Amino acid sequence: MKERIEKVAVIGAGTMGQGIAQAVAMAEYEVILYDSNESTLKTAIHNISENLDKGVSKGKVSLQMKENTLNNIMVTHKISNVMGDLIIEAIVEDLQIKAALFSELEAINRSDTIFATNTSAISITHIGSNMKNPAQLAGLHFFNPAHIMKLVEVVGGKETDPAVVNLLVAFTKNIGKTPVMVSDSPGFIVNRVARHYYVESLRVLEQKVASHQVIDELLENFGFKMGPFKLMDLIGVDTNFAVTKSIFKSFNCDPKFQPSWIQQLKVESGHHGRKTGKGFYEY
Repeated sequence: MKERIEKVAVIGAGTMGQGIAQAVAMAEYEVILYDSNESTLKTAIHNISENLDKGVSKGKVSLQMKENTLNNIMVTHKISNVMGDLIIEAIVEDLQIKAALFSELEAINRSDTIFATNTSAISITHIGSNMKNPAQLAGLHFFNPAHIMKLVEVVGGKETDPAVVNLLVAFTKNIGKTPVMVSDSPGFIVNRVARHYYVESLRVLEQKVASHQVIDELLENFGFKMGPFKLMDLIGVDTNFAVTKSIFKSFNCDPKFQPSWIQQLKVESGHHGRKTGKGFYEY
């Protein structure tokens, strides 16, 4: 069992992956950012640089910190380069794809490498069921935008070594985040509670009680920082829909978690939110 984490690899350079990579690199860890798409890696570094520039303009990040952060990140599109003390996966919300990835990574890494998944709803136990050593796998669920949001859910599966959870809690604190230890249950804490923020808002829209703009405006005036439709566009309509489907299935198709046909149509049309330029709003 490793006592320290020094080199961290992040799998997936999309919205969550690049945010996680930035947060970890800003804490002076050596980071490998992997994605099979080289253009996605270029976009990720561009976005991280822009985020740091915003921090500089607000006086929260020094120019030296920006330079150090970017220097701490190495990008690669070769999975064979993905080796480290901790590997954090931030890819599509699909059990089979995640499980296959961890089996592949386990084969090229040391036996004491810690593996973490950024899943927001899929069982850690199920993801690790095909691993040779599932004791080294845990959940490390960040929230969007990952370089800003403080909360991280640290999730132990049935086979997870408690020492791995403790080390991840310490690591989370070291990168300036607030860890919350969570049991391996559908949606964990935040997504189980927040699911109805999206699902009920979509029900209201389905029933033509109000437009998505009005629903957002009402909830923001009620005190929420961002309305549900703006938030779905930020997270990714496709990602949000995938999480809803996963939780719906995990709760034996309980109607209160039933996905919306409106959201499904958005996904099928390629309207995934900010990342595609169009979701419930246009960008």
